[in-house]
Amino acid sequence: MEQRITGVMIYYYFVCKRKLWYFCHEINMEDENEDVMLGKLLDDTSYQRDEKHININNVINIDFIKEHGELHEIKKSKAIEEAGVWQVKYYLYYLKKRGIDNLKAKIDYPLLKKSMVVALNQEDIELLDRIIEDIVKIQELDLPCTFEKKKICKKCAYYNLCMI
Repeated sequence: MEQRITGVMIYYYFVCKRKLWYFCHEINMEDENEDVMLGKLLDDTSYQRDEKHININNVINIDFIKEHGELHEIKKSKAIEEAGVWQVKYYLYYLKKRGIDNLKAKIDYPLLKKSMVVALNQEDIELLDRIIEDIVKIQELDLPCTFEKKKICKKCAYYNLCMI
């Protein structure tokens, strides 16, 4: 049986494996986090003419799709750019595995008035296969991964939990 790996899990994998473990174990602290709320507000108020939040199998949630099969993900900043890029590559990977190919993708940064094209290649597919295996192992752990202090920790919704 295929494991349910979401785009958020891929994102958290690159942000922080401990945060990923909390998320996988349904410990959610983001509802009250100011940065998360600002991100949701930005998402709600940007690109209003496009159909948004396309949920596919409760696994991937694409912010919006433009004509000609172009996926878009909205991000507040480039602070954790690598995680956003891999989240979008995972969307392309997930759809490709289900027979939907030749899609384009972009990450939009409305506050910066910039966007970035994201593509999926064979090396990415192989790396995503390994990342998914690693995420499954993290999900199966009884305790969260070891704490690693990072620059982004202070803005994280899980900061107080990790600092205990």
